[in-house]
Amino acid sequence: MKLPNIKILNEKNKLLHKISNEVKFPLKEEDKKLINDMLLYLKMSQIEKYSEKYNLRPGMGLAFPQIGKLMRIFVICNEEEDGSFTNYTIINPKIKSESEELIYVGEGEGCLSVDRDVDGIVPRHARITLEYQDVNGNKQTIRAREDLAVAFQHEIDHLNGILFVDKIDKKNPYKNQELMREI
Repeated sequence: MKLPNIKILNEKNKLLHKISNEVKFPLKEEDKKLINDMLLYLKMSQIEKYSEKYNLRPGMGLAFPQIGKLMRIFVICNEEEDGSFTNYTIINPKIKSESEELIYVGEGEGCLSVDRDVDGIVPRHARITLEYQDVNGNKQTIRAREDLAVAFQHEIDHLNGILFVDKIDKKNPYKNQELMREI
């Protein structure tokens, strides 16, 4: 596999704090290619042989703003328990419902745009229902839970100009931890 030429913006880039624009259909061919390149990049970053060869930090999701395009598109490449990968391409997402139960990632959330260790927890809903469009503009609905729900919420934040570090309480990074479940 050849590593796609993906340039991920660093957290200091002001573009990452801007709200992305709604996507119009049909998608341009260059945007479809970019989606496929981003998914391949994420998959390679999660396979040890490639992450070592290309010095990649493992990543599960990438949003278009992270590569400099203010479009409401993100992709997730989720490694399943059997070692296979499931790809998600989410365009113009809207959260339709979310659980009251809150969770947080025990080892802390990470982000390909944030190249440093960050202490603290990010409260996320344990389950969400998402309405979105696929690459052909068809309306879809997906229900996500646990890790996948966290990833979807993290990427939607990118589309709204929010980084996970913005959601950590600076004075009390573990605020209300006892009210949430660790995953």
